[in-house]
Amino acid sequence: MRSVFSVAAGLSCLSLATATAIIPDKIYGVNLGSWLLLESWMLPGEWLQMGGEQCNPCSSCIATEFAFAQAYPDTVDQKFEEHWNTWFTGDDVNQLKDLGINTARIPLGYWIIEPLVDRKTEFYPRGGIHQLRRGLKQLKDAGIVAILDHHALPGVAADNQQFAGQCTNTPQFYTDYNYNRALVWAAVMTGLSHLHPDFSSVFAIEAANEPLMNATLTPGYGDYQKKFVQTVRAMESLLGIRARTQNRRASTDSSASFNATEIFNGVSPANCRFTGEICKVILEALPILVDVSLEVGGFDLHSVFGLAGQPQLMTNFMDVSWQSAGPAANPADAAMGPQGYDNHLYYVFGGVADPNPKAYMTSICNLQRVQNAQASRNIPLWFGEWGLPTQFSATDAFLRDWADAQKLAYTKGAGWIFWNFKVEISEEAGDLAREWSYMEGVKRGYLTRDPAALHNPNVCDPYIN
Repeated sequence: MRSVFSVAAGLSCLSLATATAIIPDKIYGVNLGSWLLLESWMLPGEWLQMGGEQCNPCSSCIATEFAFAQAYPDTVDQKFEEHWNTWFTGDDVNQLKDLGINTARIPLGYWIIEPLVDRKTEFYPRGGIHQLRRGLKQLKDAGIVAILDHHALPGVAADNQQFAGQCTNTPQFYTDYNYNRALVWAAVMTGLSHLHPDFSSVFAIEAANEPLMNATLTPGYGDYQKKFVQTVRAMESLLGIRARTQNRRASTDSSASFNATEIFNGVSPANCRFTGEICKVILEALPILVDVSLEVGGFDLHSVFGLAGQPQLMTNFMDVSWQSAGPAANPADAAMGPQGYDNHLYYVFGGVADPNPKAYMTSICNLQRVQNAQASRNIPLWFGEWGLPTQFSATDAFLRDWADAQKLAYTKGAGWIFWNFKVEISEEAGDLAREWSYMEGVKRGYLTRDPAALHNPNVCDPYIN
């Protein structure tokens, strides 16, 4: 392993570290899905033009980033660079700002931190970290804060899902090896979020998107939750960032500076202040953090200002109700400092309400998930994924009511993040965008231009039990 100091010595372009973003009083957000983690069902026309395929099950053809990179090793990086540049742009950011969006949840694969990838057995495009920096800077300039969502985890955490990056029916995330890689990912992202000015729009890092819902199939996941929090806090402690006892909105305008390279270079197994496993994670993460810092550029670890005044990042988990089978671990037991909780609700996949308008409205208008989260200490709770799709042919009038009712339910908590900011509009996609695209939903009048507004504030009155 190279000396952290010897690698960092080449950094230049001094920039002042800026304060990590603060969670909005109420989250009105969108997911930036299919940008840095492509799900081919959302852009079928572009995917076919790139050279991908469509199939069911998705493991039987070129339907994911993994399969694409394996099939096209010589052109995958170029193809994805073109996709990244066009799927999420400055124009998109401006539209989201005009629509009052204040939060972006950014689904990411572990491979965005390229040293974590075993290139002998794992196949993914390279270069996404540059795009992440670009997008975060554009969001910051627009006043939109961000959640870095570890959506596709090493080893694959969900079976036969495009969002996992690779379609397989044998997820291998729930092993010590892959838990460790996910912790190193979290440590690197924590460091970048505090050190790099373009990452200062980040207020939270999510540990795992939608793990298997049966807790008996996720051995060690509760322990991973605790180690994830410890890893984030250990990296922050190394940077001089401590828990606040006062309002997190306190000023972070500090002129104090420190030499991060000296601190990083001084960490060793002999003097590590953290528990054994977390110390190993930090020691593994530090040279990767420096290498990534060199790659993206834009700041100097030799002289970083004001970190001691920064607020801690929020650690973020799916709430305890996500794992509905088996003895689920409560992520609240892992909390050390600010922590947020994520809930996802899609009626279109069944199991929530009978497939008719009255059942849908009765269900959503009497939703108890926020109250249940409070009882489980899983607060603040936001709804990190939801949309307008239904299991029946919905009228325009129903979709307006459906949007209003969901917004009413979700703003009882910390707020909501719609899936997705956009969906491809093409012959291949058909009318997919009608119910899955936030921008198209606003255009068609289902969603209000002001995200805090409603067409009908009394939409739930006929359905409340």
